[in-house]
Amino acid sequence: MEPVRPDFVPDPSLSRTEMEALQRSVAADAEFADRLPFDPATVSQTTGPADTTGSAQSTLTGERPMTTAHEPPVVAGIDQSFINDTAISAIVALQDGEVIERTHAVTELSVPYIPGLLSFREGEAIVEAFATLDCEPDLACFDGSGRIHFRQAGLATHMGVVFDLPAIGIAKNLLCGEPRESVDDRAEGWRTPIESTDAVDCPSGTTIGYAYQSRQYDSGNRYINPLYVSPGHRVSAETAVDLVAAFGGGYKLPEPTRLADSYADEVKSSVVDD
Repeated sequence: MEPVRPDFVPDPSLSRTEMEALQRSVAADAEFADRLPFDPATVSQTTGPADTTGSAQSTLTGERPMTTAHEPPVVAGIDQSFINDTAISAIVALQDGEVIERTHAVTELSVPYIPGLLSFREGEAIVEAFATLDCEPDLACFDGSGRIHFRQAGLATHMGVVFDLPAIGIAKNLLCGEPRESVDDRAEGWRTPIESTDAVDCPSGTTIGYAYQSRQYDSGNRYINPLYVSPGHRVSAETAVDLVAAFGGGYKLPEPTRLADSYADEVKSSVVDD
């Protein structure tokens, strides 16, 4: 799979100012509204216990239609593992819950870790991994942020625009923005909008993503932190969190990124052994 916008492919030789300017151009071209090649209801499933806080719950709870005009969507999970200054970018593609392809790329890193510029550190390896992918995904789920980003151009947004591919960012930590409600000790299935602040390049109070409690312990003595889900490209914030809820497989991470994480570690082990 080749980039649709090669002019937006992350260039590690750019200065920090140039990288930030490119991110703003990416965000200007990004679509934070639904333009998907499939009906999200075709990946629907129940998502957990009923919420008691009054927050909105997933609308993707209907049964799969008996007949559909299109095949189930191909959903790709993308995650990375690292060995010193080497990145292993792994892609796992699923269709109707079954793995149909796994591929990866091993790439030397050219940029150190800088908060807000993750796509320039990891994007090169991801582009190389996509070049080895035979299938064409209908949706990509990235381990990282999308619109929840200072310049609205996290990893999922940047890569989504580069490939003009519907994309979702799924992060374990909140980079910026403010949850509308406290995220502490929430029940499984709970969610709340993440709203922009003055640190984000959009009007304050804009919904740029959601905190989503994908799993939770039964005991009140400890709790699992929520995921931070945001639209990358060609998907709205609301549909992004609905889809992540629908992709849940009994773990904190949704199946596409959980399987990509596992595959990246598998490849890392083989590289270390070699």
